[in-house]
Amino acid sequence: MNPEDKESLEKHLREIAAILLKNTPPSSLEDFESIEVTVRDHILTEVGPFIGSFFGEAASGTRGGKKRKSQSIIGRVSVSEGRAEKLGCPKNRRFSPFVEKCCLRLVANESFSRAAEDIEMMTGVKVSASSQHRLVAKTRFESVEIEGKIEALSLDGGKVRVRTPNGQASEWKDYKAISLHGQATAAFYQEHEKLIGWVNALSRERVITCVGDGHDGIWNLIERIGESYERREVLDWYHLSENLYRIGGSLKVLKRVENYLWQGQIDEGLGEISRWSGKEARNFRAYVPKHRSRIPDYSLYQELGICIGSGSVESAIKQIGNRMKIVGAQWKADNIPRYLNLRCAYLNGEIR
Repeated sequence: MNPEDKESLEKHLREIAAILLKNTPPSSLEDFESIEVTVRDHILTEVGPFIGSFFGEAASGTRGGKKRKSQSIIGRVSVSEGRAEKLGCPKNRRFSPFVEKCCLRLVANESFSRAAEDIEMMTGVKVSASSQHRLVAKTRFESVEIEGKIEALSLDGGKVRVRTPNGQASEWKDYKAISLHGQATAAFYQEHEKLIGWVNALSRERVITCVGDGHDGIWNLIERIGESYERREVLDWYHLSENLYRIGGSLKVLKRVENYLWQGQIDEGLGEISRWSGKEARNFRAYVPKHRSRIPDYSLYQELGICIGSGSVESAIKQIGNRMKIVGAQWKADNIPRYLNLRCAYLNGEIR
């Protein structure tokens, strides 16, 4: 903006400010917070809508046609149907694209009622909880775009509380989350075929590292990713170590076992506890051979920069759970995929 335009703008702004002040009750000027809210209300009701409509006409080049009002972040802006279409505001939308994005970011993190309170406090725009619910229902979240080739991934399961018919106790059911390390997170509710199809359609390195815990369901899915020669399967080191110390007993012996396993020396490690008769020891001796091919020389993998832990997907599940498991939340089964997609879209930085 050149100096002349800036001077002219300031002159007109002073005149506008004087008119707005004249039409403001003294009770709205008692402290800085009330001044902030009052000025924002003036902008949303008297200033923003006019400027928004003016800018919209200039950008779209259209003035005529049937008018409709869209609740935007700068107030209720009057726009023609033709202009709204050109500017990316579809028909039958009460709220502007940016207001919708703000709402989606909020409901991706909290309940609809809390999001309704927060959007009004932060922007001055009122969007009811039911309106936000409808917004999520009609929003399609496309699969996240992945740049480059996948080098490593981890897979794990989470729980979601499913609503049941009246009089019946709600049920906790599983969903699967997958973390493409350093790139994106996705979650699927009882859609194993969709999960596998999505991963197999991605561009991958010649060999990808696939990390999981000891759960059979996880490895049954991982084994369907690409061909066997394209996968480097790794049993999560931290789960392996956790299961080891669950045995109890001599810490000195357990430490020796841990050191052997860290170097991929399975037989030597199991030999240290071969005579232990406790249930946990027996379970561990059965657990390790089952995953023998997935227990590498962890020390070497760490040195080479190859992933040995599934912390990425475990973190993702915790973050997904922060929304799906808010107090009192129960979900209709048909709605669960949509809200998993919403939460993942937020975590992937797609709602912006």
